[in-house]
Amino acid sequence: MSIQVRNLSHTYNKGIATEHKALDNVNFDIYDGEVVGVIGHTGSGKSTLLQHLNGLLKADQGEIIVGGVDITRPGVAMRDIRKRVGLVFQYPEYQLFEETVAKDIAFGPANLGLREDEIDQRVRDAMEMVGLPYEKYGDRSPFELSGGQKRRVAIAGVIAMKPQVLILDEPTAGLDPGSHKEILDMIREIHERENNIIIFVSHNMADVAEMADKVLVMERGKLLAVGTPLEIFSQRNRLAAISLNVPPVTEMMYQLKERGIPIDTGILTVADGVTAIADYLKK
Repeated sequence: MSIQVRNLSHTYNKGIATEHKALDNVNFDIYDGEVVGVIGHTGSGKSTLLQHLNGLLKADQGEIIVGGVDITRPGVAMRDIRKRVGLVFQYPEYQLFEETVAKDIAFGPANLGLREDEIDQRVRDAMEMVGLPYEKYGDRSPFELSGGQKRRVAIAGVIAMKPQVLILDEPTAGLDPGSHKEILDMIREIHERENNIIIFVSHNMADVAEMADKVLVMERGKLLAVGTPLEIFSQRNRLAAISLNVPPVTEMMYQLKERGIPIDTGILTVADGVTAIADYLKK
């Protein structure tokens, strides 16, 4: 599985006063098993980009090739593409509707025409992956759960369809610190179990630095930069010019260096920051 995006453009409200170019000649590649973080301010084109990757929005121009299939071509069976590319919107817990957790998660697999035993196994597997044991939560109403648990149910409903690409639009938005960490741990577990492509939008640069193999930087509909977290967050001034930050620990390293302390600014995690400072103090 891979994704190639070539010369992708999209304009909202064409031909009227509110016309807005949301994507402008975007190009990138994503390879099998990668975790990709997408960053940029509100209105930069992040969500519009994600909705093109499983065909919810149609490109005005360009190509999107998913697993060797150009999904922008007329006549492509988008139902088949959406089996392979699962999209979890921001605040997906607002889309829960069934009377039990198990029934809500089963809705997607049931629409694939699977046998009852296959549906049941997928529900159980998905619940295990998101940390909600079937025996404890399967018969409970999703509306009785905490915010973090509701979000995990909503994500389980998508992963129960076994997509080869899982897209998450701000999966930790609005969560308390404990639930935030649980969702990140869950994403790691899903990726480890499924070895799928995961694409996630986040405004939390520490999460992006920790989770992503590759980062896409969006600004006013354009893809400003693509690279590893280290490559992207080493461009502190360039990011600041579009009002984006580096991870807090990286910012601290930059500030220490600006105060004359010879320390590596290519630090992305707190653990590495602690080690770098300890090594400096030993000198």
